[in-house]
Amino acid sequence: MSTTSIDSLQHEERRFPPSEEFAANAVASSGLYDEARADRLAFWAKQSRELLHWHKDFTQTLDWSNAPFAKWFADGELNVAYNCLDRHVLAGNGDRIAILWEGEPGDSRSISYAELTAEVKRAANLLTKLGIGKGDRVAIYLPMIPEAVVAMLAVARIGAVHSVIFGGFSAESIRSRVDDASAKLVITADGGWRKGKVSALKPAVDAALAKEGTHTVENVLVVKRGENDVDWVEGRDLWWHEAIADVDAEHEAEAFEAEHPLFILYTSGTTGKPKGILHTSGGYLTQTAFTHKNVFDLHPETDVYWCSADVGWITGHSYVVYGPLANGATQVLYEGTPDLPHPGRWWEIIQKYGVSIFYTAPTAIRSFMKLGREIPDAFDLTSLRVLGSVGEPINPEAWVWYREVIGGGKTPIVDTWWQTETGAIMVSALPGVTIAKPGSAQVALPGISIDVLDEAGNAVPVGGGGLLVVSEPWPSMLRGIWGDPERFKETYWEKFGTALFEKPKYFAGDGARLDEDGDIWLLGRVDDVMNVSGHRLSTAEIESALVSHPIVAESAVVGAADETTGQAVVAFVILRSDQSEMQTADEASALLRTHVSDQIGAIARPRQIFIVAELPKTRSGKIMRRLLQDVAEGRAIGDTTTLADTSVMQIISGQLGSTNG
Repeated sequence: MSTTSIDSLQHEERRFPPSEEFAANAVASSGLYDEARADRLAFWAKQSRELLHWHKDFTQTLDWSNAPFAKWFADGELNVAYNCLDRHVLAGNGDRIAILWEGEPGDSRSISYAELTAEVKRAANLLTKLGIGKGDRVAIYLPMIPEAVVAMLAVARIGAVHSVIFGGFSAESIRSRVDDASAKLVITADGGWRKGKVSALKPAVDAALAKEGTHTVENVLVVKRGENDVDWVEGRDLWWHEAIADVDAEHEAEAFEAEHPLFILYTSGTTGKPKGILHTSGGYLTQTAFTHKNVFDLHPETDVYWCSADVGWITGHSYVVYGPLANGATQVLYEGTPDLPHPGRWWEIIQKYGVSIFYTAPTAIRSFMKLGREIPDAFDLTSLRVLGSVGEPINPEAWVWYREVIGGGKTPIVDTWWQTETGAIMVSALPGVTIAKPGSAQVALPGISIDVLDEAGNAVPVGGGGLLVVSEPWPSMLRGIWGDPERFKETYWEKFGTALFEKPKYFAGDGARLDEDGDIWLLGRVDDVMNVSGHRLSTAEIESALVSHPIVAESAVVGAADETTGQAVVAFVILRSDQSEMQTADEASALLRTHVSDQIGAIARPRQIFIVAELPKTRSGKIMRRLLQDVAEGRAIGDTTTLADTSVMQIISGQLGSTNG
């Protein structure tokens, strides 16, 4: 790993000490670090018992005898949905609002814990009536509506296993996931609001199930949301609102083993076949509840929390559904995109509901930067007291803008690192404890063991870069790849396996470096590390250098095949709105190529910089760099179905066909 210009961005004036507001939390959180260092397993056992209701207590915290297949709290029994719902009602908090739902067109609902519990009980009875039982798999393909949360919890309540599929995936993607999990039921909607219009969903499910070959789906349960016309298969398809009206209102939650499967969530694999990441119940819920409570300094009696992620991704699973509801939080759920029906929509929602904790992606933050501070300045954001960042490394400039413009210069920012595979946050600053460094994820959380190693498995020195490794098992860790244990071992545990260590270490696939304080700076996926004339360069490093220039609002960097250097750096850049008319594409490209060379070195100087109006992003805000690589290497553009706006790549291709280079 090469060092970067990050050091030059880490000035003393850009270190933010904890505010007095978080002094009490600082004492408590500092104590958590001490407890975890003294006895890591005892620490997790204590957290689990304090945060969750166990129908049957566990006697063994961790069984690592069959590494890398871990068992946490294995002889204990609990019900995940009961922990998220019933116990809050029984504790007298049934009237507390669980979900403040806002539809893209402006319709809204407030759902109390008592109401949400009642809905989930009915849905659990409906699933049972449809023949779904313990261990059966249910595919969920829904927009960001309350029924998505209800469906997930109902599946968990009866001991079935859900596989949530992002509502923008194609019929091919749906079918591959349905077949891999052998799902018996699909829960979908007629459509959902997206980008100012109804986006049909059920037709994609129909097309998926009509594909050649047999499938295991017996029923399709359809929520009415979009009011769009849909085809109907008699005997298979059921309207949610009609079917749920015919079942009993009461349902008793059964306890299941802590290692009982909770969900499968598919991620893209290098082989082309999606990987079904498997998470189980007790350990996952322990760590999601712990991190949600402590990373965000949650006070469920007073806070209004909002994570902008879609439930189709792991962030939505852990920090929209399971973590917040396990902690009895009140949270916002928003159906639409950040800029509709107007560019200040998110800030309007924060003002409307008095959101105090806001968790979103760096790409979204950079998009807001591009629009300027005048839009958020028009809204009252003084209710915010904690801001969070998730999804990819945040560059220091975006971090500072986020804090100063959205947080009013006073809110701490928790820059979190974790993955679908880790299940919950692993590395983050803690409000009131750490001295924040813009752009640095900083330190492993209490009870988590993180190392940065070189290729040979040796710890890198302070100031050095290497590979991010989790060196001890953790409660919310993935338990395998669905149906493929060998792929699980090869993908995550082989690189730092038993040949080097007594017990294997989990390789995250990310690069990282340690600064002079030993704090962690994420460099992005190792897959996103380019080899330019034998030098390893991180795309995240170059993107950070580009965005540090005052004319740049956002950037994305990819490596493109090059006959001379092996790979060449190609950048896609959005200029700030107040600069876009002042620079021609050629002028901006030349200026920024020189800037990167000055910041990092001549080896990092981009071969090409394309000035574009937009970047291809998923609905959760992640940049789809593989599509940009298709452009950079002159290939046909790949599957765009996961994009929030599928027209973006057509615009980029058309724009670059006649302009800069």
